[in-house]
Amino acid sequence: MSLKTFKPYTKSTRGTVILTRNKLWKGKSVKSLTIGKKSSSGRNNLGRITSRRRGAGHKKKYRKIDFYRNKNDIEAVVERIEYDPNRTCHIMLVKYEDGEKSYVLHPQNLKIGDKIVSGNKKEIKIGNCMPLQDIPAGTSIHNVEMEAGAGAKIARSAGASVQISGSDGKYSIIKLASGEIRRVISTAKATIGVLSNPDQKNIKIGKAGRNRWLGVRPSVRGVVMNPVDHPHGGGEGKTSGGRHPVSPWGQSAKGLKTRNNKRTNKFIISRRGKKV
Repeated sequence: MSLKTFKPYTKSTRGTVILTRNKLWKGKSVKSLTIGKKSSSGRNNLGRITSRRRGAGHKKKYRKIDFYRNKNDIEAVVERIEYDPNRTCHIMLVKYEDGEKSYVLHPQNLKIGDKIVSGNKKEIKIGNCMPLQDIPAGTSIHNVEMEAGAGAKIARSAGASVQISGSDGKYSIIKLASGEIRRVISTAKATIGVLSNPDQKNIKIGKAGRNRWLGVRPSVRGVVMNPVDHPHGGGEGKTSGGRHPVSPWGQSAKGLKTRNNKRTNKFIISRRGKKV
């Protein structure tokens, strides 16, 4: 995909940078692989806002993506490449030899008509899916499972990939794009290659309206609110809050840790930004 800029006819078009999608499928998605998706606008089942600054946005349908790749030893042909409004990378429709169709994430340099396959000890080729123990060190992979059979969780966004560094007993060692190094069980599956649409990071929204199409509402600073709305609010004229910065609920906004340790943290060898 290439980037598209505009002549500065308006102030918004001056800075706008978007992607051209002229090589993607222009028709509708496969109906049997598509389900309806209702926007909650950040509300819970009681109608109360639990995720702020969400609302409206363009209507979407959800494409069911195969993150499991369980059809082993059956080749599939890439029929077309599509845009998916629910994720940053593109998706592709593949048709297996037995006639079944499926959506999977589209890696770079995989073209219409190419064949892919899942299973043990397959060819190290873009789009093929196999256990980590069958993939040599130094290979770029995506769509990585954290537990065998649980479905891919790591490296699923545009241009994403991780690299296999080696093995440690029954575990494989992978290096994430953030610099984090972690162990993953060697029987977990991963797909060869780097995901498509790497230019996604170069998009410039250009105007507030485009963010509204994406379902993002305006963000307002606490110091311009009333005291009833935020701890920083109120005061005469422009004030800076008069206290250490906090969230609307009074929690410190200076990097205070509020999350408990995750169950999978024990598999991290080196955290991002730290040397081994």
